[in-house]
Amino acid sequence: MSHEHPSDPTAGDFNGLRQRVDTLPSHWYFDQDHYQRELRDIWSKQWVYLCRAGSLPDTRSYRTFDLVGQPVILLRDESGDIRAFYNACRHRGATLCSDASGRLPPTGISCPYHAWNYRLNGQLARIPNAGRSHFVDIANTHLHSIAVKVWRGFVYVNLAGEGAALGDNFNANLQLFDHWPLEDLVVGHRLTKRIRCNWKVFWENYNECLHCPAVHPSLIDAVPIYRRGIMEERDDPNWRSTADRQDPLYKGGLKAGAVTWSTNGESLGHEFSQLTEAERALGYHYMTSLPSHYLVLHVDHVRSSRILALSSEETELEIEWLFPRETLADSSVDIMNACNFSARVMQEDAAVCELAQRGLHAAPHTHGTLMPEEYDVWRFQEWVRQSLGVR
Repeated sequence: MSHEHPSDPTAGDFNGLRQRVDTLPSHWYFDQDHYQRELRDIWSKQWVYLCRAGSLPDTRSYRTFDLVGQPVILLRDESGDIRAFYNACRHRGATLCSDASGRLPPTGISCPYHAWNYRLNGQLARIPNAGRSHFVDIANTHLHSIAVKVWRGFVYVNLAGEGAALGDNFNANLQLFDHWPLEDLVVGHRLTKRIRCNWKVFWENYNECLHCPAVHPSLIDAVPIYRRGIMEERDDPNWRSTADRQDPLYKGGLKAGAVTWSTNGESLGHEFSQLTEAERALGYHYMTSLPSHYLVLHVDHVRSSRILALSSEETELEIEWLFPRETLADSSVDIMNACNFSARVMQEDAAVCELAQRGLHAAPHTHGTLMPEEYDVWRFQEWVRQSLGVR
């Protein structure tokens, strides 16, 4: 789950923090001025995940989004490429598409206010009322475009333009996921939830398992090492004393007999055929793209989670469970066996994130303290500081 950092206070072969570290200031989680700074310096400058490319299946398909207060429209043009624009007419700024999704007419995008019309490439095609076109340089008037990239079926946008490479957002070498056919997977189930917490609270919870024994009974049963409040073997400072034990309680991975994250640990049947034995043996693999996306990859399905900041104290979480087409076409398979397992974990996470958010308002609590196991929380908080230019 981690993002590496050259001044990491972890050293040697033990993952954990080796010195006392304070958390971010508490007011960073609810102060309105600070929240606006994060919108400007993080959310408006980073690549943000919006949706699967498959949710725009045809030419002229479109989807609309509110991305940290900015109206965005995604569409698929005549050549099959996905484009992104600000969802605002160049005339007087009216919203062009009000529905969450749909299909544009062959004539393109038409403003419902004064009927200015745009091609799918964003260029102004015509304005109504003959004799007034000389007021507008039609050939050089386009919708305001937004940088967009598609990585293996996942659509990202960047309000600041191309900027850094998309791969710079990821916490791992993307070739590690080559054996999963991510482009070909289909959404089988979706869950959207608004959580009453700052977006950073959610990410901090994601980046540690110190809370797992008290919060996630089904998860610690499936992944025994989580029962110890750690994520990996070397999170334990005394890991060498058990280095020769192959028990997943010490090595990580799924409990004996389980092959995936599901209510009974059983596979849904249609597994990814290209996985190595090592990839199958672990049973779960994480990919993170701050500030908005992470994947958990299993032998038979992939869970995609999108995080969007809605306000200083509210976050939207959208989870999509992705499956091979064969799985969804097989009437003998109950995909909810997998979906219900991780949905329960996410609901438990949401509840404790809301507890954390409420407590941050306590006047004397100006900051907290990180425990050794929370080294990935420290890395996340360092990423926030760096993104804001704060040391």
